[in-house]
Amino acid sequence: MNKETIHKELQFKAVRSSGAGGQHVNKVSSKVELAFNIPNSESLTNDEKELLLKNLSNRLTKDGILQISSSESRSQHSNKEKVIKRFFEIIEKGMIIPKKRKPTKMSKAQKLKRLDNKQKNATKKSLRKKPDLD
Repeated sequence: MNKETIHKELQFKAVRSSGAGGQHVNKVSSKVELAFNIPNSESLTNDEKELLLKNLSNRLTKDGILQISSSESRSQHSNKEKVIKRFFEIIEKGMIIPKKRKPTKMSKAQKLKRLDNKQKNATKKSLRKKPDLD
């Protein structure tokens, strides 16, 4: 994964931020939206594309486009930097291949110890009962 070639494929759009903020919000487009088309990317290999499409499926549109936006700052430039940083963090997390789980078995000694403890607890509790006077 080459960050420089991926950076060239990113598409940015500046939009007016929503919410309260007075006159400044109504005039300035400080919110930045980033879009990255994973299936049409030339900088990713087919294996990387499949991995990202699988791991980031809940964040993608139907067309496989990853969209991220940032409106934290009043500055468009800092919002752009933040959205790029967040994008690369998401991509790096999406590239991680999960380890396969190895099924484990409980050892015989562990089973015997557990059953022994259960038996001790059962006898302890049965000794607490009131005796039958029949």
